[in-house]
Amino acid sequence: MSESATSDEQRGTAPRGLAPLIAVTVATLIFTVLLIAVRLRWSPLEAADHAAAARLNSLIAGHSALVAVVRAVTWLGSDGVLWTVLGVSAAVLAARRRWRLASYLLVTGAGALVLDPILKSLVGRLRPVLAHPIAHGTGNSFPSGHSLGSIVCYGAVLLVFLPAARPGWPRTALCYGIGLVIAAIGISRILLGVHYLSDVVGAWALGLTWLGVTALAFDPLHSPQEATMARRPARQYARIAAGVVVAWVLILGVVVGFGELVVKDSNGNWLGDTAVPRWFAAHRTPAGNHWSDLISVACATTGILVVAVAACLLFLLFIRHWRPVVFLAVVMFGELAAFLAAAAVVKRPRPYLHHLDHHLPTSAYPSGHVAATCCLYIAIAIVVIGHARGWWRWLFLIPAVAAPVLIALSRMYRGEHHPTDVAGSLIFTALWLTATTLLIKPNAAPAAASQGTSRLGTSAARRRLTTRDPHRPAARHA
Repeated sequence: MSESATSDEQRGTAPRGLAPLIAVTVATLIFTVLLIAVRLRWSPLEAADHAAAARLNSLIAGHSALVAVVRAVTWLGSDGVLWTVLGVSAAVLAARRRWRLASYLLVTGAGALVLDPILKSLVGRLRPVLAHPIAHGTGNSFPSGHSLGSIVCYGAVLLVFLPAARPGWPRTALCYGIGLVIAAIGISRILLGVHYLSDVVGAWALGLTWLGVTALAFDPLHSPQEATMARRPARQYARIAAGVVVAWVLILGVVVGFGELVVKDSNGNWLGDTAVPRWFAAHRTPAGNHWSDLISVACATTGILVVAVAACLLFLLFIRHWRPVVFLAVVMFGELAAFLAAAAVVKRPRPYLHHLDHHLPTSAYPSGHVAATCCLYIAIAIVVIGHARGWWRWLFLIPAVAAPVLIALSRMYRGEHHPTDVAGSLIFTALWLTATTLLIKPNAAPAAASQGTSRLGTSAARRRLTTRDPHRPAARHA
């Protein structure tokens, strides 16, 4: 291939490569701006939303035929239809052994299923109140679940099956057809009076962002061989970051789902939620109060932050590689974000007994002390055991096991948490540490480490090099 042809090809593919990135970036900014404006109840946006909702709803109010058509369109964005489309598409791909693409569809759809109720609960926007309501929506308003689900579902199916469509008008017709369906579903929600315009636009922006993140993580438009051939360090890091975000969203969904199940369906009886805190409260002693207070303070925000920063500095000093530091930072920031989100959504009251601590947040689920302690000390143990070579590295298992047990007992002893609050934190820790370890690979040795620059194992390596087996023949020097 000539140089001119190569440069032409690069000029032709560069815009197409940048276009998705630009679209996802713009969508992310739009969603962020709308989220802040809706959460703060910005007056100009509220006025525009109310006026648009009343005006569009009046277009079909009293016209039974139009209402029937709009209801049929909005039905295409219901959970039953969307999951049927995803399930059938994933089954077709699985039958053809395209496991990566089938996983992409299911993970992308599951993310939309997680993001919608969590964001609705966090934002807390009420549905429109109209003079002539046509339909009734349950739950809060922002973002529109039908709009989010439709753009994620149909968009993911489009990305997966688009390469199979013939170039030219079939591919163009497929893109425009799916785009028309997504737009019609969003508009139908406004016409029915169950959502504001910003609810729909915000859902579309969030859906594009989620599609971009999951597409970067799975790369559905390329085969595994093509993705490997085109892999670059920057794209590799971007895919790792996207994978971490996807994993965090899905794990948050699991933790919130478990909390909702415990609060709404168990009547507070799982794992002795009522009996265990009462037993601890009945057996309190001055010594127990003192030691439980010390443990709680050591595993509070300040203590966790001091240990985390010290661990990062020691990793940089002895390991001299960015992966362990990034791993620990991602683990701790992800834990904090998940704790705040889950606590705000579940809103579980603390045990109904005398609490030894005061001025605490009202939400008991999950236990932030337990989650932070588990993530911190187990992450440190993973890094040290993976990089060190001496027997002493296994000593880091002691705080990784003892600290979570002590803080869990301490928090229940002081009447701050139920056993299922602790269980939710343990579930998050197990899933989050597994995901981040597999994706970030904190113990992967850099190129320099193979030459002996890591100080944790240099002494053992030096002994192995200097100690020669007497039965092994000496190497000949050329």
